[in-house]
Amino acid sequence: MDAVIYNISDLKEEIERLKASKRLQETAIKSHFNSPGAIFHTITSLFKHNQAPGESSGLFGAGQDMVSLISRFVLPFILNKTLFRSSNFIIKTAVGLLSQKASGFINEKSVTSVWDKIRSVIPNLIHKNKKPAKPAVDYGIPPDSESY
Repeated sequence: MDAVIYNISDLKEEIERLKASKRLQETAIKSHFNSPGAIFHTITSLFKHNQAPGESSGLFGAGQDMVSLISRFVLPFILNKTLFRSSNFIIKTAVGLLSQKASGFINEKSVTSVWDKIRSVIPNLIHKNKKPAKPAVDYGIPPDSESY
């Protein structure tokens, strides 16, 4: 919308400029999808995130520990075997992809924080259910003592 159109020749020039711009954009888009490798790269670039300068790239990616690696494989397996047992292939594939993306949020720090919260709640529940012990009655001198 930079060009100001005053007459028909300006209009035709703008139309030609837009057509040329369209052709350039079409060739750029076609170059992204001209081979299977380019398609794969385009799709995977949607899921990549920028690595922070302090993070180290581990065996399977940046900032993943053993808990997140295990959850990446165990979470889809458990969901497909329990909740989505009678689902079709497309649903199971979608659940697998989504649960693998969600497993990025499961790491050692989050698991230990949940475990600590559970451990702090359990003793409170156990102590609430116990009845208080009756205090021992002290009558002074014990009955079997030798002090008369």
